[in-house]
Amino acid sequence: MRGSHLRAQALDIVSAGLAAIKTRQVVKERVQFAGDILTIDKQTFRLDSAGRLLVVAIGKCANEASRALEEILGERLDGGIAIDLYCDESLRKIKSCQGDHPFPTERNIDATGQLIATLNGLSDRDLVVAVISGGGSTLLCQPNNFTCVEEAELLQHLFKEGATIGEINTVRKHLSLARGGHLARYAYPAMVVGLIFSDIPGNDLSLVASGPTFLDTSTKSEAAEVLNRYHKGQTNQLSTDNLLETPKEKKYFSRVNNFLAVSNLTALRAMAAVAETNNFSATICDLCLAGEARIVGQNLVAQIMQQPPRTAFLYGGETTVKISGAGQGGRNQELALAALPAILENTLLISLASDGQDNSDHAGAICDIITKRNAEKLNLKSELFLAENNSYEFFRQTSDYLSTGPTGANVSDLLLVLKK
Repeated sequence: MRGSHLRAQALDIVSAGLAAIKTRQVVKERVQFAGDILTIDKQTFRLDSAGRLLVVAIGKCANEASRALEEILGERLDGGIAIDLYCDESLRKIKSCQGDHPFPTERNIDATGQLIATLNGLSDRDLVVAVISGGGSTLLCQPNNFTCVEEAELLQHLFKEGATIGEINTVRKHLSLARGGHLARYAYPAMVVGLIFSDIPGNDLSLVASGPTFLDTSTKSEAAEVLNRYHKGQTNQLSTDNLLETPKEKKYFSRVNNFLAVSNLTALRAMAAVAETNNFSATICDLCLAGEARIVGQNLVAQIMQQPPRTAFLYGGETTVKISGAGQGGRNQELALAALPAILENTLLISLASDGQDNSDHAGAICDIITKRNAEKLNLKSELFLAENNSYEFFRQTSDYLSTGPTGANVSDLLLVLKK
């Protein structure tokens, strides 16, 4: 990627955000264990001398968190299981299982079954550390009266129609015997300490991985309303008749303590600090950025145009994409592509997925005057690629994509807009 001074500054700012949310670092900062006492944020949990200490970890942070917890808990750790997007053979006591994402498969069902078996038969002397992170909704697949293929087909429809993550996870809670409080039910009567790595804008922690350790306040009828809203109530094999009710008995959650481990605010504060050292006036504008990606991209550029020079606006959140074409790319690349026509010499926009995977092997894209010139040299028309939802190919050809590889972290998307 050919550079400029403004690009170099922007990449330094974004890199600081990613560094601040590294999962192993976050766990080591938040969790201490000594003398059978587990401490999180100054709150202590005493482990019975005869009790078992287990770790169950789900999502894109699972393996990284498990490595840190094996170091912290040491020989006192009895075992556990981690379900991530890859298998980590370096773990000694925690079994690492690989699942698939963004749509569930039989492999996810098998791994979830192993996790449930790990929690069965615990006593009130036992303590479970549950790591819950984004991606867990798909990984925690345990259908009752339908197949993972049918669930995948339904999710594809909801994504295509632009359903919000809140709507999608409300449905997901009622499609699995592992989401929506079910893990707390399986672990009862053991003590459960949840470490939540929030990828949900606004940090409704009960939506992260569809809330496996939370008393679910949504109902089966509310999930049915979402399906009907997007015309999927009775139009395929998986209908409202397949929805399950989540555990509502309060006793299952009486010994559950959930903690927010990290969110997009952590990343954005680190980004703002580096922006300030680069002589930008930095403002964290929104932690819950939402809306259709192509509209949001245009709006963000229009907003920065009204600001004085050396302004940095920062955002966290999750936009949506209405899919009408057959192209490839995620919401971050689509947002950047839509913003490109409005970009002038003195402006720059970066949008990237904090997990490093924007529905592709690209994390996101950078959009500035260099991008514009690269496209002109190649005779690429951004509007044609946008019409096909083919942002991935556009930025691949201009070489203005961002590539981080899987980060092992996940706190929603991070966006930066600069005016030099």
